[in-house]
Amino acid sequence: MTLPHGLTPEAARERAARAYELDRKHVFHSWSAQKSLNPMVITAAQGCYVWDGDGNRLLDFSSQMVNTNIGHQHPKVVAAIQEQAATLCTIGPAYVNDARSEAARLIAERTPGELNRIFFTNGGADAVEHAVRMARLHTGRYKVLARYRSYHGGTETAINLTGDPRRWPNDHGNAGVVHFFGPFLYRSQFHAATEAEECERALRHLEQTIELEGPGTIAAVILESVPGTAGIMVPPAGYLAGVRELCDRYGIVFIADEVMAGFGRTGRWFAIDHFDVAPDLITFAKGVNSGYVPLGGVAIAPHIAATFDDRPYPGGLTYSGHPLATAAAVATITAMTEERIVENAADMGERVLGPGLRELAERHPSVGEVRGLGVFWAVELVRDRATREPLAPYGGTSPAMIETVAAARAAGLLLFVNFNRLHVVPPCIVGEAEAKEGLAILDQALTVADGHTV
Repeated sequence: MTLPHGLTPEAARERAARAYELDRKHVFHSWSAQKSLNPMVITAAQGCYVWDGDGNRLLDFSSQMVNTNIGHQHPKVVAAIQEQAATLCTIGPAYVNDARSEAARLIAERTPGELNRIFFTNGGADAVEHAVRMARLHTGRYKVLARYRSYHGGTETAINLTGDPRRWPNDHGNAGVVHFFGPFLYRSQFHAATEAEECERALRHLEQTIELEGPGTIAAVILESVPGTAGIMVPPAGYLAGVRELCDRYGIVFIADEVMAGFGRTGRWFAIDHFDVAPDLITFAKGVNSGYVPLGGVAIAPHIAATFDDRPYPGGLTYSGHPLATAAAVATITAMTEERIVENAADMGERVLGPGLRELAERHPSVGEVRGLGVFWAVELVRDRATREPLAPYGGTSPAMIETVAAARAAGLLLFVNFNRLHVVPPCIVGEAEAKEGLAILDQALTVADGHTV
């Protein structure tokens, strides 16, 4: 038997052993205590599957960092990168190149409203950095409002905007960020009983925050259209429209963070499309080219872009609109369109993943709630359904979660995990058979979690 890259299992294991040895000797990993790490080796990937260092095939229901929307090793994207490398590997951002121009056109055609100018970055965090900078310069104000239970990136401004515990070691209270509570009915801060109540009370809370902070001091409100790492909490009907109205009333820039939720993940090109709202700025990355080459960016509305018609924008990056990255974006967006990959994500969510996860929730007492859209789902695990006590503490993990995730992996399934949640986020190309295969393995793993319930 050979693996997708042509190696025999024996050769792959030898390569994996050397890679692991060098990794533990020289690589410094993110978000981790280095001494206790035992990272998994990946030797090959194809479509919705990856192969580990021992030659085991695993169904990738994590899409790695929820970014391989088009799946692993899509031949059209691989070919586009190869062709671009043979033509023009790199060029400075001040020069025009056809890959960047075409990528900007394709992205602008798919953004809501009139967001038709694209500033390219290297990833999502620096997209957020630049979106906030644009908002501050446009308004002449400094404060930015961001919600608790959010993630916006690991760079200085982005991590301070983040509303989860990863912010704490990096937060010195001087970044001009004010956090507020967004809608999340399952763990409501507003004592709401319905989605409508949650929406109304969350908007009232946001408006009060604006009033108490001083509308004239606030440059922007930044929200993930559907929060990702923090729990895939789909906002109730009317919430994002209400945020848009508040921003318009008080002259505040509305930034939609679509880094994780964009480019097909929710079954639309952008998650905010579900809510018929156009923000002033959109940040994107990940799915724009499935992470084949690092790329992110900001989509800019005309009134924000006009601020810099005669005033230089004070920011840039050496690799802004890098030819290899934007060629990959062109190929990705083209393939997603031609192969109806966005529509497939919507169909799989509606017909297979959503119903399948809800059926698992009925049978497994460890499942408190499932929620999501498209191929973007969270399974909230609890010790007690009545009290909703989480299976792992906020900001941490637990033996119960570790055992559950290990059971899934041993059975051939990779999941994205955060605190007490399992995120079911396969590539947008996932087929019905693969989706059902993943659900069957998850069914087995949840019996481990059930053993930790009261």
